[in-house]
Amino acid sequence: MSDSLHPDIPAIDQNVFSAMQSLKELSKIQKALDIAQKQTDQAMAEQVEICEIPSPTFHEEKRAQEIARRMKAYGLTDVTIDSIGNVVGIRKGSGNGPVLVIDAHMDTVFPEGTDVTVRREGDTYYAPGIGDNTSGVRALLQLIRCFNEADIQTQGDIIFVGTVGEEGNGDIRGAKFICNGDRHIDGYIAIDSFTAGVVVMGGVGCHRWRVGISGPGGHSFMDFGKIPSAIHAMCHAGHLIDQLTPPSEPYTTFNIGTIKGGTSVNTIAPYCEVDVDIRSISNDELLKLETQIFQAFEEGVAEENKRWGITDSERMLKLTKTQIGDRPAGARPDDCPVIQTALCAQKLLGIELTQFCPSATDANAPISKNIPSACLGSGGLSEKFHSLDEYFVAQDIHQGPQLVLLAACTLVGAEGQKPLLPIINS
Repeated sequence: MSDSLHPDIPAIDQNVFSAMQSLKELSKIQKALDIAQKQTDQAMAEQVEICEIPSPTFHEEKRAQEIARRMKAYGLTDVTIDSIGNVVGIRKGSGNGPVLVIDAHMDTVFPEGTDVTVRREGDTYYAPGIGDNTSGVRALLQLIRCFNEADIQTQGDIIFVGTVGEEGNGDIRGAKFICNGDRHIDGYIAIDSFTAGVVVMGGVGCHRWRVGISGPGGHSFMDFGKIPSAIHAMCHAGHLIDQLTPPSEPYTTFNIGTIKGGTSVNTIAPYCEVDVDIRSISNDELLKLETQIFQAFEEGVAEENKRWGITDSERMLKLTKTQIGDRPAGARPDDCPVIQTALCAQKLLGIELTQFCPSATDANAPISKNIPSACLGSGGLSEKFHSLDEYFVAQDIHQGPQLVLLAACTLVGAEGQKPLLPIINS
């Protein structure tokens, strides 16, 4: 793995650290931190209950309704499900303060019909989706309880969101919708299924394309040499793509993830399509590699047409490209207030920083809008996520909510302390 995935950790701003240290000593903040630790059994039971509500990408409705119900039960009075399916609960501040969004995505990668029944062995829980991202939803709901049961008063508003469509072809559509400019946002924290030692400081850009090659097709014997094959052209293009060497710094990758086409073993294929995933932490390198890959597909089609001397437009293979994913890349500077408060909260809580790196999360959306942002961990340990063997170890699950709570209170200002999150001018 490239060293570019592990950039130097920024120095902690001592002014931010001192402000958070003073805040942490306040009685209501201490009460909230204690609530997170004392409610771990309740929180883990909630994680199990939510996990057992199926929530495939594009079909999060049942889970969304249950999360909305729980947000209201835990004291949020302004709770709605927006037009794209996000659950949005607003906790108003005293006024004239910055607006902070805290989100956790509700969807999982598993299709309808997947058995999501949770099996427990000691402190380990087994089920598809038990970690990614039911653990994030658990931490989000625990945060709401901490704020309301400790009666913490903030100057700025906090918007709690359960987002749709973070996974796969969902293309972070829920987070993009929140950041589309319809509401004012000064800062953003996404909670995902990492340990509390992880700080995601940037967004790995991801472009996904469905590339199709089509032609008339024909009989494998009678039309041999007269009709070009869509599959043969795609194989040639795939070979060319496999020869590409993207840079290791900034870390840039490609993958042909699916391929399908043809009609039978004795038919010259009239159609073939692939889904391509291109990633980089640099938008420039992402676009450069994308251009090279498109050129390879063009050459694959041209080579197959040329091989058989096809010049008739009705018999020639043709290429189509449809974008199915667009996650913008970006990174936050060292002095980003969300990153600084996250690092300070880790230090004050005695949490070791284990990873400081970019990733592909809901935080890509606000980062691309130059909104102070980071993705933080839910606490606990998620393993084998995106597989049917996924499991979650319920150790130190209180650390995720505690970490985000301290960061959020410092950012929006709590219990009379000045907020450290600047208000973005519209």
